[in-house]
Amino acid sequence: MNTIMKTYENTGNKDTRSGFGAGLTELGKTNENVVALCADLIGSLKMDEFKANHPERFFQVGIAEANMIGIAAGLTIGGKIPFTGTFANFSTGRVYDQIRQSVAYSGKNVKICASHAGVTLGEDGATHQILEDIGLMKMLPGMTVINTCDYNQTKAATLAIAEHKGPVYLRFGRPKVANFTSENQKFEIGKAVKLTDGIDVTIVATGHLVWEALEASKVLYEQGISAEVINIHTIKPLDEDAILKSVAKTGCIVTAEEHNYLGGLGESVSRTLVKNNPTPQEFVATNDTFGESGTPSQLMDKYGLNAKAIIEASKKVLKRK
Repeated sequence: MNTIMKTYENTGNKDTRSGFGAGLTELGKTNENVVALCADLIGSLKMDEFKANHPERFFQVGIAEANMIGIAAGLTIGGKIPFTGTFANFSTGRVYDQIRQSVAYSGKNVKICASHAGVTLGEDGATHQILEDIGLMKMLPGMTVINTCDYNQTKAATLAIAEHKGPVYLRFGRPKVANFTSENQKFEIGKAVKLTDGIDVTIVATGHLVWEALEASKVLYEQGISAEVINIHTIKPLDEDAILKSVAKTGCIVTAEEHNYLGGLGESVSRTLVKNNPTPQEFVATNDTFGESGTPSQLMDKYGLNAKAIIEASKKVLKRK
């Protein structure tokens, strides 16, 4: 092995939903066209400060998510930039028809911001732990799909999507996770971030699995395996060039996501590889299943969504080269 292992420091666990709240608060001060709508989950979405500072630009819709999407679509006609906030399950599955017809089909400039995604929602159980939302949203023509990895990146993404013209789905989570990306980063929609260089295996991860991928890469390095780790924060449009450039060097790839393997990041990567450079791939994702009640760490362990699973998948795919 002739590569030097780059390491990242966790500056302190923070929840990604607070990164969204911080970004929205900043937008309230800098962009008068930004408005916010919430479906009775102000505290959970960390929208309290925006509401306090800009009550005239905040709309508490109540437990009426479909109405929230319709109102948001209407507000864009007057030049407003609406940010909607509720749990990922309610942001997508419950209101899919409204998003398809009123937002995506019409190309409205609505930012659909979704917290509590995946199994790390935890004890609320299977009915709230949506694991198919990325697939639902990426299938909509014109919809940008973003899944951030930590507090800093979520804040940066929130600021960036306000400048992007067109509908966006921004996905983040409930628990406190490692905060390791730059505080003053420039978030580029559709541009992957290579975190470590490697020559043996490519690991592309999104959301909470990015830190797990970095942890896995350290163990693999100690075992003589050089892993290239790439943070795919934008699932659509996918940075195909970054993926293809990496696998041309490593010859195999692992995809890691807190989502069903059907319809998620892994499937998008597979399509890219099939079209351009067929490459052995292993998936770290849920296996066509719903979640259940439990702590986030218990569930991530049960469903194989952690560094241990990424290490195992990496060794498995290496044998297929």
